[in-house]
This record gives sequence, structure tokens and C-alpha cells, in this order.
Amino acid sequence: MNEIKELKTSSKMSRRSEDYLEAIYNLSRRRGFTRVKEIASYLGVKPASVSEMLSKLSRKGLVRYEKRLFVSLTDEGKRVAECVRERREILVKFLVTLGVPDKIAEEDACVMEHVLHKETITQLKKFVKFVEDSPADPMWLNHFKEYCKSGVHPCLK
Repeated sequence: MNEIKELKTSSKMSRRSEDYLEAIYNLSRRRGFTRVKEIASYLGVKPASVSEMLSKLSRKGLVRYEKRLFVSLTDEGKRVAECVRERREILVKFLVTLGVPDKIAEEDACVMEHVLHKETITQLKKFVKFVEDSPADPMWLNHFKEYCKSGVHPCLK
């Protein structure tokens, strides 16, 4: 099983920086680039805020950005964005497995992805893979779903 890719940057990446890198990654997947106004719209912030963050990320070697032109990720920026995306996907799958509705799982994963320890994410990844590789409708998962509905463990009825 693949281990979670560890972020190896010169300094700890802020949540906001990670959000920007992930947004640029998502927006530029089809064309290979994006623009400030697209990032601003995606994140719900002002273009001036985007420009300020892009300057910081550019100085760290994570994006290629020149004012009023295209924005793209460097190889290192792409690697970091992919790590953030993988953490989010693992958390969404885990929360959905627990019965959390998709929309709420996405929102919660967006917050959780920035604060959980690497070891916690690694174990969650193993658990999600275990569930995905289990036979269809494993009994223990069906018991959990029944418990969520009734509040009573099915084995104790």
C-alpha cells in the first residue's frame, strides 16, 4: 500500500496556502493554467487577495505567476496540491463510510485535511482501503449502519 506523501517544504504550509494550491490544481487541470479571477471566484475571495497570495507562493517556488497573465503550478506546487487533494479524498471516503452525507463530508474534510497528523491520515487511508477491498456488504458495516438507525447494536438484540 502506498504511504501518504509527506509534504516536504521549507516551512510548514499554511491552510490558506494549501487551499490556494489545491484551487489552482483543480482549475488548471484541463488547460494547464488558470487566471486570478477564476481563483478568486473559486475561493470566494477578492482578486487582490489572490494576487497577494500568488506573489507569496511564487517566491516559495510553488507557482508561476506574473501579474495579469496566467497562473500555473511548478512541479513542487503540483506535488503539494496532490498531497492535499489525496488527504481530502481519503477523509471524504472515510466520512461517507460512516454515513455522513456527501456535501457535509466534503465540507468537513476541507477543514480536517489541514489539522490531522500524518499518522492519523495514514491509518485512515488504510481503513478506507480495507473497507473498499472488503466483500460486498460486509456484515460489520451493515451492523454499523443498523446501529446508526436504531441506536442498538444488532448483536445485542
